[in-house]
Amino acid sequence: MTPQTRTSPSQLLLVEDDLRLAQQVSDFLQSAGWQVTHAANAAQAEGELNPRRGDALGFDALVLDLMLPDGDGLDICRRLRTHSDLPVLMLTARGDPFDRVVGLEIGADDYLTKPFEPRELLARLRAITRRRAGSLSPRDPQAEQILRFGRLDIDPAARQARIDGEDRPMTAYQFDLLQVLARHPGRVLTREFLLGAVKGESLEAFDRSIDVHISRIRAAIEDDPRHPRRILTLRGAGYVFTKSQDGI
Repeated sequence: MTPQTRTSPSQLLLVEDDLRLAQQVSDFLQSAGWQVTHAANAAQAEGELNPRRGDALGFDALVLDLMLPDGDGLDICRRLRTHSDLPVLMLTARGDPFDRVVGLEIGADDYLTKPFEPRELLARLRAITRRRAGSLSPRDPQAEQILRFGRLDIDPAARQARIDGEDRPMTAYQFDLLQVLARHPGRVLTREFLLGAVKGESLEAFDRSIDVHISRIRAAIEDDPRHPRRILTLRGAGYVFTKSQDGI
């Protein structure tokens, strides 16, 4: 099945040391309308992501293998986040979920475990680049109004969450999750609903990575993340953003 061709190619940096897999992924994504630049190791990747070359870099997304012959994809992602919000999708062959959790915590937007279906990679890339494009596009003025909940301000235009006027940094994915929760205060939102609202499509009905993102949001906006008062968990049901936040 041939993917639908895009009219204006998006630019992708693919960092993958398995040359056969890199060629297969490149061919598939190019048939879908992407223009792919391949880096086979960490040194080549760092060269492509060097901020001195200009705005990060001419790319719309980064697909990043964690295990590289001359470095660690986690280190690349960590350094990238010091100067760019380029969407990052990690690839990992590791069975230990710890690596995926660390990757999400240092700023990756999503991950795939090898082996994977190229169509799923394409769907996830479209989702993370849609979010970035949406953050750069003109928006409905009403949707841009600051959401205020006690000491917490959520500013869609600036894409910032603030407590007592102080910015609380988080990734683009996490900010989008927070917005979805805040626009449905008092309602229990399932993981499936949140995945569909943020990614635009339900890729994994039981994707547990969303729990990691929620924990990072809590670390940013809760006074005591171990005892949250703004975003509550209803075991077996989902998450709820508290409607009344007087005093918190």
